[in-house]
Amino acid sequence: MSEKIAVILIRSEIGHQQEVKDTLKMLNFRRKNNCVVLDKKPENLGMIKKIKDVVTWGEISEEVLKEIEKRKKGKVYCLHPPRKGYGRKGIKIPFKVGGGLGYRGDKINDLIKRML
Repeated sequence: MSEKIAVILIRSEIGHQQEVKDTLKMLNFRRKNNCVVLDKKPENLGMIKKIKDVVTWGEISEEVLKEIEKRKKGKVYCLHPPRKGYGRKGIKIPFKVGGGLGYRGDKINDLIKRML
């Protein structure tokens, strides 16, 4: 099975460029705290780079993928806001600096477990 990437919408599309809004629509994002699981393909990675200022993403494990299957509504997983927040600096700062946005790698699994 190919590697999967979980993408979680953290910030609203309001106030962003039309290109970002269109990409979110293509990925079926409608609300904050929604999650979409994608294959790790260059096409999908390009779309994620375009919306990097409103989402967080990383490689999802099979175990966590099975846990969130019951939350699936169509192509989107509806999650709760995370317990203890996204990061100590909030949702406007990149993950590498202590915030919640951007690439997380395997730590996306911890975030998803806190959102169940």
